[in-house]
Amino acid sequence: MQGKQINQYNHPRDLSWPFWPVVPLYPYGKRRTIRTEVVKDQVWTFEQIQGILYVIVPIRMSVIKLSVGGLLVYAPVAPTPECIRLVRELEVQHGEVKYIILPTISGIEHKVFVGPFARYFKSAQVFVSPNQWSFPLNLPLSWLGFPGKRTHFLPFDSSQTPFADQIDYAILKTIELGPGQFQEVALFDKHSQTLLVTDSVLSIPENPPAIVQLDPYALLFHARDDVFDVVADTEANRRKGWHKICLFALYIRPSTLEPVGLVESLREALRAPDRSKQAYFGLFPFKWNYDWQESFDALRRNKTLLVAPILQTLIFNRAPQETLQWAEQVAKWNFQRIIPCHLDSPLEVEAAEFRRAFSFLENPSNSSLLESDLTFLKTVDKNLSQWGIVPTSKTW
Repeated sequence: MQGKQINQYNHPRDLSWPFWPVVPLYPYGKRRTIRTEVVKDQVWTFEQIQGILYVIVPIRMSVIKLSVGGLLVYAPVAPTPECIRLVRELEVQHGEVKYIILPTISGIEHKVFVGPFARYFKSAQVFVSPNQWSFPLNLPLSWLGFPGKRTHFLPFDSSQTPFADQIDYAILKTIELGPGQFQEVALFDKHSQTLLVTDSVLSIPENPPAIVQLDPYALLFHARDDVFDVVADTEANRRKGWHKICLFALYIRPSTLEPVGLVESLREALRAPDRSKQAYFGLFPFKWNYDWQESFDALRRNKTLLVAPILQTLIFNRAPQETLQWAEQVAKWNFQRIIPCHLDSPLEVEAAEFRRAFSFLENPSNSSLLESDLTFLKTVDKNLSQWGIVPTSKTW
């Protein structure tokens, strides 16, 4: 990895994302961007943060230099003035943005940025994953802000694209989820031997990423074990907060988390050390048990690739054979690194390890996760199936 571009001094307007109410995720209308050169003069990433209740994780856009000149953008992030300026700097050196790829049909946190981002690059062609949908009404893409005349569906045959000489991709067959659908496009840059994925696999770093540490409040907020805990801003506490954020983000309710009832939460809020607006007026409706670290360690047991527990229990288990076929197709590429849209990046792993990450679909006992931590998600899965909201799981 060549290095990061971090602006130390930002005017508030540089960080502005005025359309945040469309998808009201933290940090709302102000977003920092870090640009990292992953492969010299070939691949870059642009990171921002997003989350709910300070459960924040990186969200990542990747940019690939095309051998014929110009740039390809995968999964745009919020086009703040800072972000656009960092892209313009690459355009000066490597040519204009020619193609913008939306690699998902369900990730609203990715879809919401594509239209506004494309407006800054008037000549770029926009390619989106097929079978796009919206909720509660299934609206035309142009109504959702996509530039109508230059937006195209990705053909299932990757050789039919104008960038086929350098870029290959594999589209996961649409997984039906009742009220919605799931699909992902894994993209392979042959020149840099880099694989780009959206949500399918990830890796959890031991230490909080640089983009998360630009403002450590979220880390310290979640470093607490309960509402009365007071933590100092130390490296150890930032790491502790990051570990708990990962458990929240990937399990929603891991076994080591004890929810606190509304009445008790309100009573505790009146006695909380921090009752500021930033601290939600003292509300902290959960407590962590002493053994939470064991749950985090299980997430990192394989150190590299992991299919998120939510995807294991609520999505991929509804189409195991289709998912495995897609994973095998991707594993045929000779990539040297993977760049996911979330958590750690780049991941120096090879194809066999990518395929191995999906082995839980063949045998659930292959999962490195603690069964107790999956209880809440599996209960949700069971209830959704019993109520007829989603198709029945085909693995559990």
